[in-house]
Amino acid sequence: MTEREEIAVVGAGLAGCLLACYLARRGYPVALYERRPDPRTGTAERGRSINLALSERGLDALRRIGLERQVMADALPMRGRMIHPVEGEQQFQSYSGTGEWAINSIGRGALNNALLTAAAALPGVRIAFDHRLVGLEPATGEMTFETPQGKVTATTSVVLGADGAGSAVRGQLLGHGLLTESLDFLDYGYKELTIPPLGGEFALDPGALHIWPRGTSMMIALPNPDRSFTCTLFWPTHGTASFASLGSPAAIERYFATHYPDLIPLAPNLVDDYQHNPVGVLGTVRCTPWQVNGKVGLLGDAAHAIVPFYGQGANCAFEDVVELDRCLDECGDDWSATLPLFQQRRQANAEAIARMALANFVEMRDKVASPVFQTRKKIEHALERALPGRYVSQYELVSFSTTPYARVRRRVRRQYQVVGAVAAGALAALAGAAVALGRRRRG
Repeated sequence: MTEREEIAVVGAGLAGCLLACYLARRGYPVALYERRPDPRTGTAERGRSINLALSERGLDALRRIGLERQVMADALPMRGRMIHPVEGEQQFQSYSGTGEWAINSIGRGALNNALLTAAAALPGVRIAFDHRLVGLEPATGEMTFETPQGKVTATTSVVLGADGAGSAVRGQLLGHGLLTESLDFLDYGYKELTIPPLGGEFALDPGALHIWPRGTSMMIALPNPDRSFTCTLFWPTHGTASFASLGSPAAIERYFATHYPDLIPLAPNLVDDYQHNPVGVLGTVRCTPWQVNGKVGLLGDAAHAIVPFYGQGANCAFEDVVELDRCLDECGDDWSATLPLFQQRRQANAEAIARMALANFVEMRDKVASPVFQTRKKIEHALERALPGRYVSQYELVSFSTTPYARVRRRVRRQYQVVGAVAAGALAALAGAAVALGRRRRG
């Protein structure tokens, strides 16, 4: 291990901790810097625990280093969506044609703590908490951190930014004029609510991701191991029926009684949660390049943050780590070759899932309650059963395979073209048969 120079990973969140594990396995000494105190010893920030949907891409990354079983101990499988209309019965929509596939609900904090503990246990990994990056010289690898004891500096051969959508590493590269970025924010935000256990049990079916689609807004709820549900409102930030439009407890109660009536008896702390939990922002981060001179690199949300509507943010970041590890293998651990290759391999895939995540927001808030959408899903599942391996839905390819995201989009477009041609042919044949039948009757 002493033969290799220390690698700095900035950000001890999900991607940073997993990256530290992968690098340590390769024999690198790793310095993991985190601006927060150790999250395992403190109290989680209120209303910031937004649950994750861990699926095959993330599980594959954990499986490769023997962490899948440990992490999945805190996860709950969800095999479909449960749709909550304003009136009428709930409806379950399976994620797969066979009903066997599931995405897995897990709290961000629980997952982060598990990965952080795994990284800390590895030889060669040292973790520095309360270190906020305030300076970076990309040419030399010199970093400056603000700490409770004052400013400290450190120099390393490679700096990897895994510090999220608001990445300080990306900000430093931007300040040096070494990259360009675009931040596209939605006119929507998110706020968390909680459904506690009811009589010691889950108040809703824990085997589903619950959705309250309301046209221009929605709420979702994911189960937790303590039998509660974490609910997330995705609402406009301005205008009527927005976060800004509800102020008093009476107004909050009236609005939810009208639009989310089945939530009222299940969420005794609804008003308090609504008034005191913060509103988070939602947006897409794009930047280029992702690396500078093979010495400073970005991955995960630091390079390509996406909106959460496909449940792929963490899964995509974990897949980044797997691809970076693969590139190191192919380049013989030459970072100057590895980091450009990594961007070449991943950038189109990051853009593909960014676009699919935005499209899935429209599907979840507008379409899932539509009879037309529900019929299309039934047909899609029938095709999957009739043509196993040949027709696979976009959702299955994204959530239950490791097919590159960009390839998923291309394959799905081809499938739709084929199905459209078959449907058009079938309609033409039916029309021809009808015409022929009419002629015989007239004759």
